[in-house]
Amino acid sequence: MASAPEPTNGLPFTIVLVTTWYSCNIGLLLLNKYLLSNYGFSYPIFLTMCHMTACSLLSYASVAWLKVVPLQIVRSRVQLLKIAALSLVFCFSVVGGNISLKFLPVSFNQAVGCDDAVLHRRVRVFHGDEARDLDHVSHSRSGRRRRHDRQPGGEPSFHLFGFIMCISATAARALKSVLQGILLSSEGEKLNSINLLLYMAPIAVIFLLPATIIMEPNVLAITVTLAREDKKIICYLLFNSSMAYFVNLTNFLVTKHTSALTLQVLGNAKGAVAVVISILIFRNPVSLTGMLGYALTVFGVVLYSESKKRSK
Repeated sequence: MASAPEPTNGLPFTIVLVTTWYSCNIGLLLLNKYLLSNYGFSYPIFLTMCHMTACSLLSYASVAWLKVVPLQIVRSRVQLLKIAALSLVFCFSVVGGNISLKFLPVSFNQAVGCDDAVLHRRVRVFHGDEARDLDHVSHSRSGRRRRHDRQPGGEPSFHLFGFIMCISATAARALKSVLQGILLSSEGEKLNSINLLLYMAPIAVIFLLPATIIMEPNVLAITVTLAREDKKIICYLLFNSSMAYFVNLTNFLVTKHTSALTLQVLGNAKGAVAVVISILIFRNPVSLTGMLGYALTVFGVVLYSESKKRSK
């Protein structure tokens, strides 16, 4: 049973909160795209590890110091193992999305990513739809765009391997949402999304560290070299990683001060806005067929969401 939304602090506050949430989501998407493609920092696993490190530190600060939500303690070793399993699936979804977007434009990836809504039934846990909070980190990854020969009627920037990785990441996100419902929905184990992130993020760092060492072995030395040539890269990484946490925080606050239904509607609209902005900024080629496909995908997700709400 989804919990009722808490009273809002007024319409102006809600508008500011929703605007901040949109800005964080789309800003992270575009900044990732800039770093991994335009700037040339093509190390998506390391970038994801930076995100999770920031989420670990800022989640602790939010819970222990700022008291955004009360601290919830892991009750047992079994619950910790469940959180670790969720974290592993989460890492796979994020890394898969990062790798896919080294080959696909943001607009195409966002359209494919919308399909996770129909890959699984939405399981409401952690105060309604808060279980979706962590999805926004993985939804908001972007990577390097490569141009490929156009095929008549097809997606101009289509890349088979990138498409496979994008589908895999989307399926992993759906699996993660289902696992959250199955593994952590019992009355004695409920965690709100901020506390879940507090425990999942450090475990994700542990998983991502060896992956970074194996798959991107020289990334630290390269980052240091880049920093000596252009100190802005450090600012980019710090700002980008912090924004990854604020995506989750603002998502949690939007749910708290509005409702899960409002969040779902806004989330559907956000995907369409992100597609339009990414095309305008990065000017990746989009065919008429592709634009129609994006529109149909978003329209289909909205219809699916409506049918699910009416069936309950």
